[in-house]
Amino acid sequence: MPFVKKVKSDAYFSRFQVKYRRRREGKTDYYARKRLVTQAKNKYNAPKYRLVVRFTNREVIVQIVYARLQGDFVLTAARSKELPRYGINHGLTNWTAAYATGLLCARRALTKLGLADKYEGVAEPDGTLTMTEAADEEDAPRPFKCYLDVGLRRTSTGARVFGALKGASDGGLYIPHNDKRFPGYDPESKELDAEVLKKYIYGGHVAEYMESLEEEDDERFKKQFATYLADGIGSEDMEEIYTNAYAAIREDPTFKPTEKTKDWASETKKFMTPKSTLEERRARIQAKIEAFQAEHADEE
Repeated sequence: MPFVKKVKSDAYFSRFQVKYRRRREGKTDYYARKRLVTQAKNKYNAPKYRLVVRFTNREVIVQIVYARLQGDFVLTAARSKELPRYGINHGLTNWTAAYATGLLCARRALTKLGLADKYEGVAEPDGTLTMTEAADEEDAPRPFKCYLDVGLRRTSTGARVFGALKGASDGGLYIPHNDKRFPGYDPESKELDAEVLKKYIYGGHVAEYMESLEEEDDERFKKQFATYLADGIGSEDMEEIYTNAYAAIREDPTFKPTEKTKDWASETKKFMTPKSTLEERRARIQAKIEAFQAEHADEE
């Protein structure tokens, strides 16, 4: 077939279909979203839940979301900025923080739905692949099921999104997955090294890096881990900090808003121009008319 040059005529541009706004902005993968949102007709309008994991430069955000025609609705959410309440004050964007945030979101959702006692998940994670199974009791509710939504993140082995997945799964949610993307998985032997995954769950990889950096470059170590050292935290304290944090999350996962130092609503309103009423607008226009008439009366 001969090469045919594509002529972009008026007919071409009049038929040009622009992509969805969020596709143009590079925010949504609609190919993936369609498959995550579409629900079978025999489910009778039951929501299809997604575990949405997103990362910013400062925090991890984990939400359980379902879609409606009006838009997406959030059932529950957790952020790694809440972790200082449970004793995790540093490294709020690393793999272990993602795990803790996923655990917090899962326990919060199950508490809200009244399933926290029936589905406790894995209280003492050991790095093995564990899926939440239905309770043995007769007429017991099924486990809460959702699907991982990674957005535009690259799903490479050991990625932080799978830390949040593991935390939510250990928290008692049923999320279909396997062990191929967890740290410690060997693609050649096709087996997961549970000890490596356990090390990541308890912050062991951070502790190892602290020790190696202290030996190689003490000046850089003191600069990079300055906030850890200021709080008296060393590599040997990591496991205890995260163990206590996971226990505290399970004890009380409910959301508690932070105490505000200022009344930010009144602070914001200081700089806002209040909207004029109809009477005020009419009075302002009348004043302008009178001023204009008075100015031209003097000229005459």
